[in-house]
Amino acid sequence: MLVGTETADDAGVYRLRPDLAIVNTVDFFPPMVDDPYLFGQISAANSLSDVYSMGGDPKTCMNIVCFPKGKMDISILGDILRGGADKVKEAGAVIIGGHSIIDEEIKYGMSVTGVIHPDKIFRNVGVQEGDVLILTKPLGTGIITTALKRGKASAESVDQAVASMTTLNAAASYVARRFPVHAVSDVTGFGVLGHAQEMASGSGITLILESAKLPLLKDAVKLADKGYITGGCKRNRDYLDDKMVIEKSVSDGLAEVAIDPQTSGGLLIAVGKQHADKIIAELHAAGVTVACVIGYATSQQKPWVRLV
Repeated sequence: MLVGTETADDAGVYRLRPDLAIVNTVDFFPPMVDDPYLFGQISAANSLSDVYSMGGDPKTCMNIVCFPKGKMDISILGDILRGGADKVKEAGAVIIGGHSIIDEEIKYGMSVTGVIHPDKIFRNVGVQEGDVLILTKPLGTGIITTALKRGKASAESVDQAVASMTTLNAAASYVARRFPVHAVSDVTGFGVLGHAQEMASGSGITLILESAKLPLLKDAVKLADKGYITGGCKRNRDYLDDKMVIEKSVSDGLAEVAIDPQTSGGLLIAVGKQHADKIIAELHAAGVTVACVIGYATSQQKPWVRLV
């Protein structure tokens, strides 16, 4: 076992031979959008993301399904599975089976197995002083989908969020592999501040996130100011309370976006400052047009992460 539970890495890695290891991950959750086909795509993209964040290539997937009995048209399940299958096909992987149970609430996701060279694994530890932090997707999916459930999100903000959540992190991962990056994580349930905290504490470094540079989905801050906050956001804030500092100059809404749990979020990449311009240029050329520098690493101090 090369990567296990000793750190907060996104997936496990097991070496099969000197030049080959497998990456294992699993994720599933309830719907955050009404369209079952889109939900299937989003959940699949989210499940595949952990393999990409480790620098691996997904190969096989197994569906995990919870579905109520006799309460919904079975075609809804078919649309969910079709969405997942289409996204797996886009990733160049295959679905080889799965498991389903009867449940009162729909849930869907996948276990994913990928491959990677044992010497080319991306970890979420190893950040070095002077590194810059690059984020490849905009923030605010949790806030926007919460507002959507209450009928308060604009069509444009929802469309932006769905486009982001259904986008694979494949291109971002492939570009990152061409550079000597020091650490990578995908931004999901702990929000960008939470995942930055994991990277910082695991690396013995402090990360400074610059609020003015965070890429944002349309209306995310405005909706946060109106109180459309997820339960996960509140739990993240409680957990990070003694591990982060949010400067008073940062607005409440923007702070909430930085704590907001993300679904199928982008990659958070730590790389030497001298490589920043080139990696961002290559990310943009590969279609990852949101990619930008959002912060930097400095010498260890507590708390581990600061939003300024």
